Formats: sequence, structure tokens, C-alpha cells
Amino acid sequence: MSLLSRIRVIPIPALEDNYMYLVFNKDSKKALVIDPVEPEKVMETSKREKVTIEGALITHHHWDHAGGNKELRALVPSVRIYGGDERVEEMDKKVEHEEMMEECGLKIHCLSTPCHTRGHICYSVTSGEDKVVFTGDTLFIAGCGKFFEGTGGQMHRNLNEILSSLPDSTLVYPGHEYTTSNLKFAAYAEPQNQDIATKLEWSRKRDGEKKETVPSSIGEEKMINPFMRVDKESIQKFVGSTDPVTVMINLREEKNNFRPKA
Repeated sequence: MSLLSRIRVIPIPALEDNYMYLVFNKDSKKALVIDPVEPEKVMETSKREKVTIEGALITHHHWDHAGGNKELRALVPSVRIYGGDERVEEMDKKVEHEEMMEECGLKIHCLSTPCHTRGHICYSVTSGEDKVVFTGDTLFIAGCGKFFEGTGGQMHRNLNEILSSLPDSTLVYPGHEYTTSNLKFAAYAEPQNQDIATKLEWSRKRDGEKKETVPSSIGEEKMINPFMRVDKESIQKFVGSTDPVTVMINLREEKNNFRPKA
């Protein structure tokens, strides 16, 4: 996986297994924060990095992602808060699918990915050749979010049309640390996939070292994530269908009921 030369992304663990992120251009002192549910931790990180928080990108309205917005506003009154759902507290601007913005020396491409929530947004951020995407609870490493407010057809479009169209080198920063549990299901669904086996071994080691597993990449997700492999014969055989939307629905149901061994 290539190192970023211009963008710096700092994962900030929050709550039990959430991720917030501080992102900024390395030649700028201005930063964005993703899903700042624990703003004081974000402020500590920004001070350490000697950057000023100017904006917040909120992936969706759930409290464990947007629940810190009021506190962030109190700490940084001038902060600009972006989201895709009127239920996002303190939102200054509602963004739309394919909307392009520039903030803090970064180009931001807003991608509407409704399903986990109807107003979910993924944010593709670029600077020069560097490309990253913050996927909230739509795309996890080797997994995807639950279909709380949407359909399997929507999630199929989110993962296998919208996000999969990003360059394979795009680094993926999801909203939760679910990697090992997701890979256990992926290995169950596709036991002959050596890429999954290798990644699972690595992820377990990272867990043991109490280290994060982010980021992955779009290219890697196409190799290890069953929800982005709905066109593969092995996955289709596992769920008993060749229709991609049906495969997505059946995979999610299998994952919902999956009880992994230790």
C-alpha cells in the first residue's frame, strides 16, 4: 500500500470501537475532522499536530458519529459542519451526491450512499495524487453496514458501483474497528480465499498488539470483502444466487446470523 505524500490522516479511536479522523494537507495548518463524537480527543490531537480545525464531515446522523457536534461547536464556534441528512445536529450545509467542495487545501467529493441510513454520505478526499475515502458505516474493512433504512439494492450500488469506481489505490477509512470479526465471516463465506486468510492472520496480530487495522484500500476490498465480490462464483455458490442484489441481501442475512468461533 503506497504511503500518502500530501494528505495526513490520523485515526482517533472513540467510544468502544468507533473511529474519528483528523485529515489535513501536510503543507497546511488547517484540518477537517470526520465524525467527531468525542471532540475533546479531536482537540487534543489537533493541538499535538499544530493544526486548526475548520470543518467537520459527518457521514450519518447516528449518535456515535454525529453526537459530538454540539460540543464541537462549543469548542470551535466557527467550525463548518457538513452532512447529508437533516437529522445531523448543528449542520451548516447539507451536501448532495457528486457535490464537489474544497476545504483546507483538500478536494472533497461527496458520495451519497443511502442504506445504513437514508442520508449517509461517504467523502472522497484528494490532494495531488493522494486519494482517501471516509466510508462511515457503509463500507468497513471486509464488511458493510446493516441495512437499517435501505435495501440490498442500494447497498449493492453503494459498494459495487459508486465506491468500487474509485481508483484501487484509494485508501479506505471506515467508521468502526470491525476488521477481525468481518474477516471471520469472509473466511466462512469464501474459505479458499487466501487473501482473506492472510488478512485475518494480520488483523488478529494487530488486535493482539492493540493497534488499528485502518486503512485498507478499494483494491484490497475487492479481494477480501464478500460484499464487494457478489459477482464471484464462490460467493454466489455460498448464497445460492447469481443475481447481484439477491447475493447482497443473502450475504447480509448470513452475516447478521453469523456467530464466529474464537
